[in-house]
Amino acid sequence: MQVVAYGAFALLGVIWGSNFIFMKWAAVSITPEQIVLLRLVFGFVPLFVFALATRALRWRDLRYLHHFTVMALLATAVYYLAFAKGTVLLLSSVAGMLSGAIPLFTFLTAWLFLRDEPVNGRTVCGTLLGFAGVLVIARPWNGSSQVSSLGVLWMIGGSLSVGCSFVYARKFISPLGLSPLALTTYQIGLALLLLLVTVDRHGIMAVFMDRRATLGLVLGLGLCGTGLAYILYYILVARLGAIAASGVTYVPPVVALLIGILSVGEPVRLLDVGAMVAILAGVGLLQAGRLAHAMKVKPALR
Repeated sequence: MQVVAYGAFALLGVIWGSNFIFMKWAAVSITPEQIVLLRLVFGFVPLFVFALATRALRWRDLRYLHHFTVMALLATAVYYLAFAKGTVLLLSSVAGMLSGAIPLFTFLTAWLFLRDEPVNGRTVCGTLLGFAGVLVIARPWNGSSQVSSLGVLWMIGGSLSVGCSFVYARKFISPLGLSPLALTTYQIGLALLLLLVTVDRHGIMAVFMDRRATLGLVLGLGLCGTGLAYILYYILVARLGAIAASGVTYVPPVVALLIGILSVGEPVRLLDVGAMVAILAGVGLLQAGRLAHAMKVKPALR
C-alpha cells in the first residue's frame, strides 16, 4: 500500500532529523565516541533480529569480510563519529542543515572515482549551489562567526565518508548481489566490534543518569535512528523505488531546524535558513540532472 510507504517516508525523515538533538543531549554526559558505541549497541539488536527473521544472513557471505570491514568504517563508524563530533560543536539545527549536503558529496566522490556521473548544466549548477549553501553556513570569512569551523569540517568529513562508501559499494559490493539488509547488518555489527575494542568506556554509564539523554540515545539514536531507520528505508525502496526513496534526504534538515527552534530555542539566523534552502535546492537540481541524463540514455540503449 502506498499509504504505508508514504507513512514510512515521513517517519524516516523525522527519525533522521531528530538524531542531532539526541546527540547533543547525550554529549553532556559522555564523549562522541561513546555516543556512537552505544548507538550501535542499541541499533544493531533490532537489525540483527530482523535479518535473522527474514533469513537474510548467510555463512558463505563471510568470504567478503574485507569488503564488509571497509563499509563498516566508511558507512558507519567514521560517518557516525564525524557527525557526533560535529554536532557537539554546533547547534543541533545547524548540524542538521549541513547533513542535507550528503547527496552533494556522494555525487562528487562518485564523479571523481567512478567517472560515471552525468556532468550537465543541472548537475553542475546544483553542486555549486549546494556547496555555496554549506559555505554560507560555515562563513569562514567571518572570524567572529558563532559557527564552529571545526564542527563544520567534521560534518563535511562525515558526508565525504558516506560518499566514499557509496562509491565503494557500487564498485565492489553491488556485483556480489547481497541484500541491503544483510550488508547493513554485517557492516553495523563489524563497526560495533571495532568500537568495542577501541573506545574508552570509562564513565560511559553516566549517560543513564539522565532520563532524557537515555531515552534519546536508546530509543532515538539506537532503536529508531539506526535499527528502525534502515528497515524503513528498505520499505521505501521496495514500495516507491530508489529515486523516490532518496527524496527522504530533504526532510531531516527541516526537521532538525524546527526541533532546534521550537523545542530548545536555538537561535537560527535567516541567512542560515537561506543556506539550507540553497543546499536542498542544489540537491534537487543535481537529482533532476541525473534523472534527465538517465532518460536520455534509456532510449539510446533500446
